[in-house]
Amino acid sequence: MTGTVSKIIRFQDEEEFIEVIDSALEGFSYLASRYGHNPVEGIVLWDQIGIRDNVGLKVFRIGEFPFVEGTLELDLETIRVLEEYFDEMESKWDELSVEDIAHFVDLINDALGKEIVVYDAYDLGLDRNTAYIVLNLVNLQYLDGILEGEDREVFERSVELLLRHI
Repeated sequence: MTGTVSKIIRFQDEEEFIEVIDSALEGFSYLASRYGHNPVEGIVLWDQIGIRDNVGLKVFRIGEFPFVEGTLELDLETIRVLEEYFDEMESKWDELSVEDIAHFVDLINDALGKEIVVYDAYDLGLDRNTAYIVLNLVNLQYLDGILEGEDREVFERSVELLLRHI
């Protein structure tokens, strides 16, 4: 990935971090829809998990399973196994670590007899209250060079929000 850099971001207040990053990503997504270049190529939070269903990969955070459950295209028995393990993880939220989550993911895949649950945060070296971000500096520089007016304001605001945590 030429022109990209990745960084682990540490934060104290998870809700504030999510709010700030969501605002920055919203601005960059808007600009990408207009100009075809997004400076943020990806972000992984310490508690994000992916589930492969019949359609593709769906990513969510621990605690969000009840909301994602209705969007998964999997058989009912698989959903029930997933729900059981995700309820267990959520009940241990306060002391949950990335090692614990990785262990639960292994247990889930073993119980299902197939690997449909994915957890990258452990392999990326994340801890609680961390995220991994991939920035495309070429896209950032491109947008910086062409934007004017209101789009320039959106860009500068999104960069400013992102820089609060980088």
